[in-house]
Amino acid sequence: MSDSFLSGSSVLVTGGTGSFGRRFVEVLLAEHAPRRLVVFSRDEMKQHEMRQDLPEDKHKALRYFIGDVRDVERLKRAMDGVDYVVHAAALKQIQACEYNPMEAVLTNLMGAKNVIDAALDSSVKKVMFLSTDKAVSPVNLYGATKLCAEKLVVQSNSYSRSGGTTFSCVRYGNVFGSRASIVPVLLSQRQNGRITLTDSRMTRFCITLNQGVQFVVQTLERSSGGEVWIPKIPSVKVVDILEAVAEGCEVEEIGIRPGEKLHEVLLSEDEARHAVEFDDMFVIEPLHPWWRTPTWEGGKRPAEGYHYSSDNNDAWLDMMDVRGLVKAQFPE
Repeated sequence: MSDSFLSGSSVLVTGGTGSFGRRFVEVLLAEHAPRRLVVFSRDEMKQHEMRQDLPEDKHKALRYFIGDVRDVERLKRAMDGVDYVVHAAALKQIQACEYNPMEAVLTNLMGAKNVIDAALDSSVKKVMFLSTDKAVSPVNLYGATKLCAEKLVVQSNSYSRSGGTTFSCVRYGNVFGSRASIVPVLLSQRQNGRITLTDSRMTRFCITLNQGVQFVVQTLERSSGGEVWIPKIPSVKVVDILEAVAEGCEVEEIGIRPGEKLHEVLLSEDEARHAVEFDDMFVIEPLHPWWRTPTWEGGKRPAEGYHYSSDNNDAWLDMMDVRGLVKAQFPE
């Protein structure tokens, strides 16, 4: 624990009471010994519930800040003395973003701008922004706001003086079992013996909360500013998730909903031309004059025409794998 680069540092996580934020806080407290760990979120009830499990009197580093990423002045107050920021706050429900487009823009896009401005003004060392596979060739507003936010984050390195704040992104697929995933929906539907399926051909990337947190910590340490970090993670057939979670239930196929794709992409063909591939990840390098390419030991350029999508993946979860994940995260 004492060898961690985060040991003795001050860290802030926006969306700190969400699925990712909460697990991130738990991992940092258990493994990295930060001096100060700020949970920044707008939901006082979720903070109250989190405080019951992680009270400040037992975790001296913890600070609970009520605030919204739409409020840049509150962000600046919260970032006072902060070394590292992980920006996880967002409106994530696709249908909610489609129905409330202005709200999605204010939180996901303007919120990212506010985090950037506050970090620059507060002399934060590093900012890591959490993105999604839906930002690649987006077909819904949620993905479009995440794509724009990625561009803001990467290009904001041009505003930072030498030795100042650096900005990078992590982009990964569906978090298995999170509140925004399909699993809680299926667990609820199976109580009635009937579940819905959009399209039997559909595939998705899949990552666990713990894997996501560990990848963010790993890339936060390695980042030099401007990268988009993409983990290599397994794919899963949606029909296998349904079978594993709700075996024996009646299935109604309802068709792809607005804003959905058959398959998701984490690395497009055009992005692959300026990416570096490792055994466990890809790193997209920025195409800007301020970028100074690090020495990527062990990395290689993807083959011409390559793209990384959930249907052309080498790694797959089967029904037994999914059953194991469900049992581990949703014990009955």
